[in-house]
Amino acid sequence: MATISRSNLGKLHEKISVKLEKSDYLPSFEKSLKEYGRKANIPGFRKGMVPAGLIKKMYGPSLFTDEVLKTVDREIIGWIQKEKIQIFAQPLPLDTDMSQLDVNNPLDYTFHFEIGLKPEFKMPDLAKAKTTRYVVNVTEEMIDSEVTRLQNRYGNMKDEESIQSEENVINVNFVEADANGNPIEGGATKENSLLVKYFTEGKRKNWTGKKVGDQLTLTLKEAFEEKEREWIISDLGLDKNDPAAADKYFNIVLTKVGILEKRELNEEFFEQLYPGKEVKTTEAFRGKIKEEIQAYWDGQATNQLHDQLYHELLDNTKMEFPEAFLKNWLKTQGENPKTDEDVEADYPKFNTQLKWTLISEKIVNENNIQVDPQDLRSFAKN
Repeated sequence: MATISRSNLGKLHEKISVKLEKSDYLPSFEKSLKEYGRKANIPGFRKGMVPAGLIKKMYGPSLFTDEVLKTVDREIIGWIQKEKIQIFAQPLPLDTDMSQLDVNNPLDYTFHFEIGLKPEFKMPDLAKAKTTRYVVNVTEEMIDSEVTRLQNRYGNMKDEESIQSEENVINVNFVEADANGNPIEGGATKENSLLVKYFTEGKRKNWTGKKVGDQLTLTLKEAFEEKEREWIISDLGLDKNDPAAADKYFNIVLTKVGILEKRELNEEFFEQLYPGKEVKTTEAFRGKIKEEIQAYWDGQATNQLHDQLYHELLDNTKMEFPEAFLKNWLKTQGENPKTDEDVEADYPKFNTQLKWTLISEKIVNENNIQVDPQDLRSFAKN
């Protein structure tokens, strides 16, 4: 009969020794060997008629090892369940000489494992926590801004002969050049579409009246404010962290001029955005937009409250961990074993995630929280 003993290796860190007698695994091994013999297809023999000695010689060592290890696993899992021990992950085998397993000389074997025990802990009383639930009041300005955004998004682009407004949408071709407008061989080039108002205030007037084929030669610093310049530099494939990038000259060649006509506020537009919602007036349309904006900010407020509660629990719950075990476990995870340096770098973040997992599990168990498939469907639908 298998016997299991435990000894202390450190804080919440224990060594488990599993001693197997021959009688624990040998009957199962012999049964597996017979079953394999009945199923084996070996050239020169009819199925099920292969001599037992040949089966044992050919497949015995691997079957023997598998059966011994399965017996060890079964015993240690049963023991953990019987003792109701809460452990992290699974037992990790300590150094074991597998060469001692000899199918021709079955013996009693002892295997050693290390386990990491989950800590017991108390959580702070959230009823005493100081938290703030923010409330955002939706203003008419917020509604106006969203209405304009939707009108632009669903508007129509109309071609124009020349640039007349900073609201004109223009297609341009950026060609890297020198200060005199001579293209640089191998320099950056890129087609882009942007609003005239993206240019600096001093350069917008230079575009007025320009037609397809006209161009301006400017440095990116002259042409754009910092906000727009940053994404344009990246779009051109230049290094946005290189100060010299903003000083590069480009021929900015106009290839198309357009103006965005805002979508008219009418029932057709309202139905497109809110099909089947019976939104027929501008007032009702603005009301729906207000509802959506309010729902968005209510969601943000809920997330912010959750974040406060998260930190209240995480920062004020004292918890100890079997650090040595967890670091050993981290080394063995994944396809590529981790180095000690990798583990040390990853451990702080892992520790925080693990702490939150234990807190979450405790909340779920103590409050008997259950989620059924219908709950998931309702959540996804909403």
